[in-house]
Amino acid sequence: MALTVSIVSAAEEVWTGEATQVIAKTVEGEIGILKGHEPVLAVLADEGQVRVTDASGTVHTVEAADGFLSVDHDRVEIVARNAKLA
Repeated sequence: MALTVSIVSAAEEVWTGEATQVIAKTVEGEIGILKGHEPVLAVLADEGQVRVTDASGTVHTVEAADGFLSVDHDRVEIVARNAKLA
């Protein structure tokens, strides 16, 4: 089993899929998410990146700002006012 990840902006779905790891910049610093992570809700930094490593090892980088990250039961949802693939 892997993480199920969804990254959306106000305008569109930016990236969705399964991943082994997610790293995001929050107002409190970087957070790394792996399978089995405890539930968490975090506010994204005003400027920053979300790095998603998929099952093949490819890292997808998304510029995401002004939003939040939610983790629950191996599901990661990132909602940002502005987000785009870098």
